[in-house]
Amino acid sequence: MSLEAPVVRGVELADDRTPRPVTASETVYEGLIWDVRRDTVDLGSGTVRRDFVEHTGAVAIVAVRDTPGVEGASQVALIRQYRHPIGATEWEIPAGLLDKEGEPPLAAAQRELAEEVDLTARTWNVLADFHPSPGAMSEAIRVYLARDLAEVAEADRHTREAEEAEMTAAWVDLDEAFAAVLAGRIGNATAVIGILAARGAKEAGWVTLRDPDAPWPAHPAHR
Repeated sequence: MSLEAPVVRGVELADDRTPRPVTASETVYEGLIWDVRRDTVDLGSGTVRRDFVEHTGAVAIVAVRDTPGVEGASQVALIRQYRHPIGATEWEIPAGLLDKEGEPPLAAAQRELAEEVDLTARTWNVLADFHPSPGAMSEAIRVYLARDLAEVAEADRHTREAEEAEMTAAWVDLDEAFAAVLAGRIGNATAVIGILAARGAKEAGWVTLRDPDAPWPAHPAHR
């Protein structure tokens, strides 16, 4: 990048979500959860072929409560889960796929919060939207902030299976989670973004939060 590159000031920074024309498309691999698609894309200056994972999208939740007995401090609900592709047990925030047909993102987030950490929340806001790997997959993730929490009744709790069966949960001071992200001790992308965004939103007095049903232009099914 040249030091003479343009300096952008005084404009609203926003991604341009106008797709380029696709001149050919085929599914080259059908997987257990996701497929791989090969598109030929017209960039105007020429065409390129790209393979990428077709992804349903996902939601994640930063569940925050006041630290008991410490005024002005907050804690965040984190889980530990084994992830085979990277061979690591990660600290994460509750999250799940948008794989139930017709289920709105907010409803999916509410369901995942209850299923993964046995919590409900009265107050919901959109905290952040992002693409974890836009050069390799179409996945869009929406991160919600959940507050005013309560526990799911014992009789109504979800039975966790497979990898989720050994999942554990803990309350972590938000400042400690923030420090762990900066130190590289937490590497899960969704957790990193959620923790940083929550810390920033709290410092701003929560005025940056969006409505829980705010438009989601990054996800084609929920714009």
